[in-house]
Amino acid sequence: MFKGSMVAIITPFKNGKLDEEALRKLVNFQIENGTDGIVPCGTTGESATLTYQEHKDVIRIVVEETKKRVPVIAGSGSNNTVEALELTQSAKDLGADGALVITPYYNKPTQEGLYYHYKKLAENVNFPIIMYNVPGRTAVNMLPETVNKLSKIDNIVGIKDATGNINTLTQSLTLSSSKDFCYLSGDDFIYFPFLCVGGDGVISVLSNIAPKIVADLYDYFVKGDFEKAKELHFYVNELSEFMFIQTNPIPVKKAAALMNLVEDEIRLPLISMSGEPVEKLRSVLKKYNLIK
Repeated sequence: MFKGSMVAIITPFKNGKLDEEALRKLVNFQIENGTDGIVPCGTTGESATLTYQEHKDVIRIVVEETKKRVPVIAGSGSNNTVEALELTQSAKDLGADGALVITPYYNKPTQEGLYYHYKKLAENVNFPIIMYNVPGRTAVNMLPETVNKLSKIDNIVGIKDATGNINTLTQSLTLSSSKDFCYLSGDDFIYFPFLCVGGDGVISVLSNIAPKIVADLYDYFVKGDFEKAKELHFYVNELSEFMFIQTNPIPVKKAAALMNLVEDEIRLPLISMSGEPVEKLRSVLKKYNLIK
């Protein structure tokens, strides 16, 4: 089962192209700071604007650099089931440990459509699949009943829940009949509450710039030191909120650039943060000793 503190890793660019050297450094930065898993080619990794070749290259590089030290869960979703099949098979062929598959966006499928979409993927690619429910991005919400139904398919092993609603997890756990199915928070701001009601970890945006804090929170929690975990939850809340003052991944990429982790590049139609928000972000990063 996938669990712990995992990062939805950003994709660094340089002069408009994938920056392989920076990506390899990011992977090591994460692992050295206690991150339990790397998730390339997700929303935070700008998967929507990667070419197919770049998508494959990012996964390949992350798998190579990770060297089996932690699991790699590769984003492979699409609003086209055939395309999602191809991307998921490619993730498997490239050596990833699992696939993160977003609910089909724009099409607005029914719950039954969602069920058959994931069922087809699972039946055609023998590979661990984590579903990804983020209705704010996709205009479709996968209901707990559908999640439970899909959890009974052997290689559908978990869900990343980015609904922002802790009750969604509560309802899913109430319905769940699978002990091996993992529930991962897709929202940093409810990461700790998510663990408290039975979640297994997080796929984090914040971990891109503060991996040790995100990892420590999980480690304290599983050791039973709830007060320390709760303390970190409140401590990091302001920084977490700043990661979403504009559309993700605009703020986290700017923060990573200010920390000299990556070049200050993001792909259109997103544009780099500028003006007063940057100064506010800089101030917050200084408060958390992430920059001088």
